[in-house]
This record gives sequence, C-alpha cells and structure tokens, in this order.
Amino acid sequence: MSSFTITNEMLTDGIRACPAVYEDAEAITGLLVRTAEWLRYRGSTQWSGLLEGQDTHDITGSIESGHVFVFKKDEELAAVVMLLTEPSEWDRKLWGEDGHGESVYLHRLAVSRRFAGQGLGARVLQWAETGIHFPEKTRIRLDCVADNDALHSFYRRMGYEFMGADASGYHLFEKEISAE
Repeated sequence: MSSFTITNEMLTDGIRACPAVYEDAEAITGLLVRTAEWLRYRGSTQWSGLLEGQDTHDITGSIESGHVFVFKKDEELAAVVMLLTEPSEWDRKLWGEDGHGESVYLHRLAVSRRFAGQGLGARVLQWAETGIHFPEKTRIRLDCVADNDALHSFYRRMGYEFMGADASGYHLFEKEISAE
C-alpha cells in the first residue's frame, strides 16, 4: 500500500480528490479507453494499447495498491491519475536505474470529455505536486509519446523540465516538488 497524505481534497468547483476504490475500476477503465479513442481520433498513438485490451499499468492492481486517485463531482468521475512511489518495469525501462528513491511516477492522467476545456488537467497535475504528500519524494516524473507536441508544451508550461527522449520514442519530463 502506498504511503501518502492528501493535503487538499478539494480540487475545484465541488470536485473532490480521493483514492480510487475497487468499485471505481469500471468507470476508470471506461474513461481511459474513451480518452485513448479521443487521442486516436486526433491522430495520436498514445494509449493505443488500451484499445487492444493491453493495460501496461495494471489499473485494477494499482487501485488495490492505493496508487490511483479519482476526481469526482458528486459521484461523477471527472478525472483520474496514477501516482507510483516505486518505479514500474515501464519506468525503469524509460528512466534507467537512477533517481527512483526520490521520485513519484505519474501515469494515466485523463479528464472526462464532459469536463474538458475547464483547466482540469492542469489542476490535477498541480494537485499531484501540492495536494498530496509522499514522504521523502522530491520530484515527479512522467513520460509521453514523442509525437504529441501539444502535450509537451503543456508539461513545459506547467514547469516540467524535458529530460530527454528514450530510444523507443518517449519523451521524459521531471519537476522538483517539496519533500515537506
């Protein structure tokens, strides 16, 4: 089980952050698949594995381990994010073996299209930086496909530093956060 303290459960306008529970799994998977479909429609291959039934981040297992957080308005799922305090096999492949002890790995940030255009993605990212505390963690790491220029620009605007690209075509970003 992940060790964390939620320091701010209110994201915005009645949207609350909380750890996902098993009963959220179907709604979360549905949101991720719909997001993958939307990305494909826009010409991106990001998350395309979800459309073929591949779950490289084991959403259900990650929910059970306490690594998935949902953002709900009343009972409606508005957004989701996965925050790993230990690197997955995927993270080790992309990042190598350095810096894992102080890093949180952010995956599967998705916003329901019904809540799109309201800055919710930026607020979820900010919440991951300041609305939840992971002891002894001083940075957030994330990755995305190399061909998503809009997402690269978004991460840079949010203060994430481009750390390079791996050989398989993923761009790596990192941001320092407070350990206190």
